[in-house]
Amino acid sequence: MSAASPAADGGDTPPTLPDVPPGRRFEPDLRSMTRINLRPIASPMPLGFFTIAIGSVMTGCLQLGIFDQTARSAVAFTVLPAFALQLLVSFLAFGARDVIAATLMAVFAGSWLPYSLIMLSGAADGLQVLGVFNLALLCFGALMTAVTRPKRALWLVLAVSLPRWAATGLAGITGAEWLTRTSGALGLVVALVAMYTAFALMLEDMRSEQVLPIGRSGPAHLAVEGDLSVQLRNLERQAGVRRTL
Repeated sequence: MSAASPAADGGDTPPTLPDVPPGRRFEPDLRSMTRINLRPIASPMPLGFFTIAIGSVMTGCLQLGIFDQTARSAVAFTVLPAFALQLLVSFLAFGARDVIAATLMAVFAGSWLPYSLIMLSGAADGLQVLGVFNLALLCFGALMTAVTRPKRALWLVLAVSLPRWAATGLAGITGAEWLTRTSGALGLVVALVAMYTAFALMLEDMRSEQVLPIGRSGPAHLAVEGDLSVQLRNLERQAGVRRTL
């Protein structure tokens, strides 16, 4: 007994599939079937920069001799929460699809933790270890300045942090008092720049427009001034949507 074909029975002819390379399964266009959900959040960057400012003031005052050396533990306890705060900022920045800000804040968070623990524990050769650590941060910062230029606010904070990391690193290795004082003074400069940046970004997020000059350019400027189509450009190629990182 032979089975009749659908065409012979008067049924609809099944649609023909386009030519597909052997060994590959045909898949329809997934764009009409795909939904990517985005969730607006308040910008975490003001919190990150305010944290940098406060931590830099405390450590700078210790280096300048405003606090006595016996206050090391108190300063360490004061700075320790900066680790958790900036780690939170980094987590939120990753969720907001800003890899530069997230990476920068995560590394800043990682810098507060060893500083606090070494100061609290009084570990042997702790200052020398922190000196090498700060020189490693200097290398990181130098690389980051190459990619943060469109975001002048981040770039400026990094630019003033570089000489401080250099002075702190050399002071820890050599023990030179003048380098320690220089690092403390530079810490206050970092605090001023970070404080301004945090305030400017907070006003921008509150009013949905730039109030104080921040110096955005290129993609960073379009991200604030562009329409929705600009925000969603190349979304299918971004981490979390594409198949691999």
